[in-house]
Formats: sequence, structure tokens, C-alpha cells
Amino acid sequence: MPRPALPSRLRRSWGGRRLSAWGALVPVVALSAGLLFATSGRTAQGTDLRAGEVTELSELIDQRNSVIARQSELLAELQASADRLTERVAGSNTEVAAAQDAGKAGAPAAALVPVTGAGLEITLDDAPMRPDGSLPAGARPDDVVIHQSDVQAVVNAVWAAGAEGVAVMDQRLIATSAVRCVGNTLLLQGRTYSPPFVITAVADPAEVRAKLAESPQVGVFQQAVEAFGLTFQIRERSSVTLPAYDGVLDLRYARAG
Repeated sequence: MPRPALPSRLRRSWGGRRLSAWGALVPVVALSAGLLFATSGRTAQGTDLRAGEVTELSELIDQRNSVIARQSELLAELQASADRLTERVAGSNTEVAAAQDAGKAGAPAAALVPVTGAGLEITLDDAPMRPDGSLPAGARPDDVVIHQSDVQAVVNAVWAAGAEGVAVMDQRLIATSAVRCVGNTLLLQGRTYSPPFVITAVADPAEVRAKLAESPQVGVFQQAVEAFGLTFQIRERSSVTLPAYDGVLDLRYARAG
């Protein structure tokens, strides 16, 4: 395709004519670019700067996860202390005792106690990298990694099957849990996880398989599994134990209507 004609006000030459604003800027831009390349070269010293950035990001994620783990331990200690104090007061205060009984009655439905029973484990993982680093025929980079929509579709199908409890990466899900992905990592309740992603449920395996087969979203994911080699593995377990949810229960952005 021929290059479109430039506006007449930009048609200037170097030979004895006045330069346009763009023409005057060309040497400045070229000089700036040269200085930038030279500075980058001296900084990198023959190394890949992007590799350093990736390493630093990974270290920041590890540090953040360590901070969250320490805060979670402190939260568990404070919750245990509050429970002991509540038990002490309930012994002499009927209103506190009644509220405590109501809370205990609703604890199983709120995922605040462990649950054990027959169930299954579902594993989702990225497609294995080829030795030469190439992608499968017809695939884009996004086609060979697990996405938020894939994890959410499987979780929704498990809940629809009447699961008594569900955990992702050993973190118990509650009504306000949100499954989010950042790049190819999973962000769940303040913690970051890399694939493979494991979903564990106390549920009837036959019901779960039926709901997975009915889900259009899971169907789309299954097509990618077959086309590009992603992992979608279901293992039935005679006994599964899910931990109690131990995070924050306060609602920050919701209120009763």
C-alpha cells in the first residue's frame, strides 16, 4: 500500500529551507534514544533487565505471603482468646449464652467448622511447555494457561452439585469468597498461588460430574483441555477433610437492604 501523502506544511527539505517543528525534533529524539540505549546497556551489563524485574516481583510476592501468614497466625491467636473470654462470660450471662448457641448452630453452614466426608479433588493446570518453547498448533499464549473463568466455572458446578463444603488450595470457601486471577496466578483471600490449582469438595462425586458436564463454561474449558493439553483431572476420595474458614467475616462493602 502506498504511503499517504504528508500535509503540505510538513513537506520541508534540509536544503536552504526552513525546517518544520517535526523536522527540528528528529535529531533531538534520535539523540535521546541513543542516550537511553546507552544507559540501559551500562545498567544491564549484558544481562536481561526484564529477568531481574521478574525475579524482584517473585521475591515481593513471597515476602507478602510471609507477612500474610504471620498475620493469619496472630488473628488465630486473637480469635482463640476472644472465644475463651466469650465462654467465660456466657457462664454468667444468659443473653451472651443464647447468642453463642445461635452462633454455634450456624457455624457449619458458615464454614466455620471443619467438615469430613466422601468427596473429590479436581486439579487444573497449565499446558506443559514444549522442549523448544513453541505453542501447540493454532494456540495463543492465553490458550495454554488456566484462567479465572476456568476455576470459577468448576467451583460453581461443584456448589451446584450440593457440596457440603469446598476448598481451593486448602482454603475453605465461604459465601463472600472471590476467586480472582492475576496473570497466571490465583489470588484468594489475600494469598497468591501458582498452578496447579486444586479444588477439594465434600460432595457426591456423581452429582459433581453431572453438573460439570452440564456447565457451558466448563464445556468451553474442556475444549481447550483437549485441544491444547491443559490438565483437568478429577479424583474421587472416600474421605476428604476440609479445614474451617479462619479469615475475616466482616462485610466491608455490603449491607442489608
